[in-house]
Amino acid sequence: MRINRYLISLLLLCLLPQAAMTSDLPLPVQSALNHRKLPHDSLSMYVRDLDSGETVLQWQDNVPRNPGSTIKLLTTLVALDVLGSTYRWNTNIYALGEVENGVLNGDLLIEGHGDPFLVTERVWQLLRRVRQTGLRKINGDLLIDDSYFDILNHDPAAFDRQPLRSYNVAPNALLMNYKTVRYWFEPDHDGKAVHVWLDPPLENLSVDNRLSLVAGACRGFQRGITVSANEAINKMTFSGRFPAGCKRYAMSRSALSHNDFVYGLFTSLWRESGGEFNGGWKSQIAPEDVEPLISFRSLPLADIITRVNKHSNNVMARQLLYTLSAEVLGEPGTEAGGRKVVGEWLGDKGLEFSEFAFDNGAGLSRDVRMTARDFGAMLHFAWRQPYMPEYVSSLSLSGLDGTLSNRMDDSPLEGSAHLKTGTLDDVSAIAGYLQAKSGRRFIVVVLQNEKDIHRGYGEEVQESLLRWLYEQ
Repeated sequence: MRINRYLISLLLLCLLPQAAMTSDLPLPVQSALNHRKLPHDSLSMYVRDLDSGETVLQWQDNVPRNPGSTIKLLTTLVALDVLGSTYRWNTNIYALGEVENGVLNGDLLIEGHGDPFLVTERVWQLLRRVRQTGLRKINGDLLIDDSYFDILNHDPAAFDRQPLRSYNVAPNALLMNYKTVRYWFEPDHDGKAVHVWLDPPLENLSVDNRLSLVAGACRGFQRGITVSANEAINKMTFSGRFPAGCKRYAMSRSALSHNDFVYGLFTSLWRESGGEFNGGWKSQIAPEDVEPLISFRSLPLADIITRVNKHSNNVMARQLLYTLSAEVLGEPGTEAGGRKVVGEWLGDKGLEFSEFAFDNGAGLSRDVRMTARDFGAMLHFAWRQPYMPEYVSSLSLSGLDGTLSNRMDDSPLEGSAHLKTGTLDDVSAIAGYLQAKSGRRFIVVVLQNEKDIHRGYGEEVQESLLRWLYEQ
């Protein structure tokens, strides 16, 4: 009977005239709110028909709220518009000394320009390019130039007192593998101990394994593992009781300083490729009168924003903001400069947001504010631009990939919407584009700030709207 009443209510709503739909919450949304005892004024919604331009639904759409990670849609939009979808970052390698018979009698210098996706596989490709020049042995040190960005003082514990979490990593002009190590845990074959191995392996990072193996199913927070590090973050300690029922478990944590991480990864991969190197590392600015041995180009920006939006990568979004600052205002890039570029861009495009506060470009902040109406205006602007296909395809596809891979699958909504999610403690949001089964296309924005809304309640509210909208 409950299902029948729901279908009848939905049918009646679909038959209501357009004007009535703009001022009231759809019954399915009301039901979701009431079921979780959520105040209706905790919610903002905005829906616009992309073809007719009509507003289909607006609910407290002028109330400024924290949008969480959906703010990445603004950062990536400005980057696309200012830098272009084919923009690439260069990482330069200099041989500072004579090279004879494959031996560099001097130092090797790496100069970073902010590549957000210089992950282990890409660093391996970079070093293969160096090896292909014939260089096999370095008699000097590794010199590191990360001066293209000025990060100032970054406290990785400031946001949530979790300094080892990967999402709290600071941006850097020579960011390698997000300064993150993936730790794998698995019982030894004899079933008496827990083996820990690292990806990537870093010679300057040590592990103190104090884990004990206990009988039990593979469950529990972090599978019973407690993680700590020394002040230099070059020694990780794992303690606790690991369940024997876990065949393999993985967690990612940041480690070392940025330059120590670069040195550790370089050393490991260089030797793995057959190269010789026993030096240390120093910070040094790249020379202006020497040509690079190689210049390694990043993936194009269109690919980068896909990784930012689909997987909600915080440090990559922050790299974009610093890059905007460096490219528009001149190096070094700064967070304040990036905010200035975004603010001026909004004014130039006529997107004068009434209640707006922008922070680090990633949404990892308690200070960001935006209204659902202004969010909708931004998404409408993006829809009319020549780079719209790249922008829309960078969002997660409902039920299929990214942060939506496990949501709305096996339902009519699967594959019908390109959306960006946003979740913080007491924040749940979603924004993007949906195509109804009738063929109508909509901009949809849902912002909700309320205690414990991130515990799945916000997703229930969002999906009640999306299911209703899909039937329009």
